[in-house]
Amino acid sequence: MIGLQVLFWISILLLFYSYVGYGLLLGCVNLFKKKKINGNLEDLPPVTLVIAGYNEAVVVRQKIENCLFLDYPKDKLSIIFVSDGSTDDTNKILKKASQIQLIEKSNRQGKAAALNSAMQIVQTPYVVFTDANSILNKESIKKVISHFADEKVGAVAGEKKIVAASGVGEAEGLYWQYESLMKKIDAQFYTVLSATGELFAMRTNLFQPLKETVILDDFSLSLNICLQGYQIEYEPAAYSVETATPSIEEEKERKIRIAAGAFQVLAQLSWSDLMANGKLFFQFISRRWMRWVVCPFAIIVAFFSNLLLVQENSFYYNLFILQIVFYTLAIIGYALMKKRKSLLPTTIPFYFLFMNYCMIKGWLRFKKKKQTVLWQKIQRQA
Repeated sequence: MIGLQVLFWISILLLFYSYVGYGLLLGCVNLFKKKKINGNLEDLPPVTLVIAGYNEAVVVRQKIENCLFLDYPKDKLSIIFVSDGSTDDTNKILKKASQIQLIEKSNRQGKAAALNSAMQIVQTPYVVFTDANSILNKESIKKVISHFADEKVGAVAGEKKIVAASGVGEAEGLYWQYESLMKKIDAQFYTVLSATGELFAMRTNLFQPLKETVILDDFSLSLNICLQGYQIEYEPAAYSVETATPSIEEEKERKIRIAAGAFQVLAQLSWSDLMANGKLFFQFISRRWMRWVVCPFAIIVAFFSNLLLVQENSFYYNLFILQIVFYTLAIIGYALMKKRKSLLPTTIPFYFLFMNYCMIKGWLRFKKKKQTVLWQKIQRQA
């Protein structure tokens, strides 16, 4: 039984470290680091805003208004919209907006190919990527661009906010609050590992064309910048806002697709290049590799090793009862989500298990090569 006890505690410690311990460790280290201070660019540089979308007629008018509303000199802000094989009124609406340069692709090829097309005509030193269904705050461009006064900064990640809603929307919103906190801690320690496509700025000269088979374009771009020796900063005062995924079924499909993309990244990663940068390697293993590869299976090991230890003594029996309570709350949370309702004590256990379940499903989909670059369109509200 000693072996089972070791197995159980190792799995518990790995889970704790991945979701809590790593953040606490870096938080303590950051207390002894000098706080990073943004420099000031002498003059606002020309910037290109790049948006890639497919069948965005529901939200594109609002996106156009949002782009024109941004507080940045109009003569220094170019806007490119890549319509990736849209078959609705997206192109018709965009053609009426003279301030936006439209790249109209006849066939749908995926977001990576769309971004490659846009970057071929970008002529500004900086580029900001955003999604068609995301609304940016007025100061967002100025806020992210200010970080480039530091030559070490290759990219800047904005914050992602989810409009509060019951059901899966509340869970998604809580998750992004947690991710935002972790990005802040990561950036203070060394670098953000992944900027989200909703708001992501970078130096144009650091862009390397993406393979058109890439699923997680934003993470691939982020990691590539870090591997070039640059850091990714985090700017919470620049944020994107979008409505939550409308149903648990659509959120599951989205999470599985992201998980499949994560394992694609691992399969294509140059580990020797990653290990050449000690801080980056440490962050990648702690924040990504363990979360993707270790945690989903650690949950399973923790449950079944604990089950086999319940007759060992009352301590392990009580721990197993706590696990049963946790899983029961998660099941209740799932039932509420199906009805588009939520209750905080059940939401967190549910979403934790849900994310790890989707990681395993994503791994299986990647192994079977069933995930394409063409994402399933989620009809979020404007």
